[in-house]
Amino acid sequence: MTEQTLSLRSPWNLPERLRQDSDSFKKLLLLALPIAAQNLVQTLLNMVDTLMIGQLGETAIAAVALSNQIFFLMMLFLFGVSSGSSVFTAQFWGKRDLDGIHRSLGMALILGLLGAALFTAAAQIFPAEILRIFTKDEAVVQAGIPYLKIASISYMFTAGTIIYEGVLRSTGVVRLPLILSATALSLNAVFNYALIFGKFGMPEMGISGAAIATTGARIIEMTALILLVYIKKYPVAASIKEMLNQNRKFVGRFFHKVSPVILNEIGWSMGMTMFTLVFARMGTDILAAFNIMDTFSRLAFIFFVGTANAAAIILGNMIGEGRKKEAERCAKTILMIVPILSAAIGVLIFFLAPLIPGLFNISDYVANLVVQLLRILTIVLFVKASNMHIIVGILRSGGDTHFCAVLELIPLWLISIPLVALAGLVFHLHPALVYLFCLSEEIAKYITGLWRVRSEKWVHDLT
Repeated sequence: MTEQTLSLRSPWNLPERLRQDSDSFKKLLLLALPIAAQNLVQTLLNMVDTLMIGQLGETAIAAVALSNQIFFLMMLFLFGVSSGSSVFTAQFWGKRDLDGIHRSLGMALILGLLGAALFTAAAQIFPAEILRIFTKDEAVVQAGIPYLKIASISYMFTAGTIIYEGVLRSTGVVRLPLILSATALSLNAVFNYALIFGKFGMPEMGISGAAIATTGARIIEMTALILLVYIKKYPVAASIKEMLNQNRKFVGRFFHKVSPVILNEIGWSMGMTMFTLVFARMGTDILAAFNIMDTFSRLAFIFFVGTANAAAIILGNMIGEGRKKEAERCAKTILMIVPILSAAIGVLIFFLAPLIPGLFNISDYVANLVVQLLRILTIVLFVKASNMHIIVGILRSGGDTHFCAVLELIPLWLISIPLVALAGLVFHLHPALVYLFCLSEEIAKYITGLWRVRSEKWVHDLT
């Protein structure tokens, strides 16, 4: 046994592992940076939206936050469809199997558009009923109804964008989604400013103006994306006939692997909705603090969203090419790097947290609570970041989707949700403690997920 082999088996040989996988990690960074940049643009412009709406007061913040819960549920469903289909497309791209990619795209579009249509119908027909699930504050409900009805018009367009972008990334095309997303979100910010406050000759429409701006930007983004995909003839530029060229064997295999991802994302999103419901029931001011914290906490995960998705692409390509052992080794190296990076980001958040409340028109109580919630997040940041890479970047890339669903949902529904409900609604504990219970699932997920990666049972060739 060579010295290098012994070194690679050591749990502390990060420099040696990085040298061993240097080419793969260079490629990972080239993919991760545009994906992270796209998420950074999205988060920053969403923060701008939040700041604009925040000038209208806490009721407006809460109304938009609750109205966006159904959009959040839909996005997680779409992410499940996109992420699940990307398990196939990344491996198909490793084999350069365009027919397989086109079939996967077709199945994803059928599922995504049907799901988005159902969410749109619910928002159009039952807006008040949906909002009353989360709050008893009738002022918040009435403010949220027009926003929800207008914004839901964009859901079908959003579905098309998410599916095409996911398949594009699986083939290594990451710059086009970045450019289009940055353009659309910038337009959204300009439209928001004009329609919320009545600038540039536009009427002052408040949060209804924000909904119109969002819908317009999403329609523009999807239209531009589809046009460029087919004009530039990217690998995903499939005809309708190619997308519908399905066979029973592939459809069965597709649903077998993708349905757990959809269940995973819906179950997880419902769990996050339960957390929102608890904070909403605790008070509008507490919900406002939670929403502000959530918006800014996404900045902490910008880079990790990029690296997790890039890892899924790289590892999926490796498995499709038949490089199983290399994929297993790279996965373990990724989980050595993530805690180091997340610790540095956590320190930054801890010290910058007191500056954030000054950007909003909120009470001192809400401001102090925002700082407390952000600092609690830093305690488990490395665990949350590692779990993102385990589930999204590693296990799913190997087609281990059933285990992912179990890993994600059991700790959430059997540990965190009962604890949060008891802490917030029965014992009426301080909101900061309630939020700490929201994070309790992460420890169980981390321990179990790490074991699964090290077992090397997660790699499955789906092609």
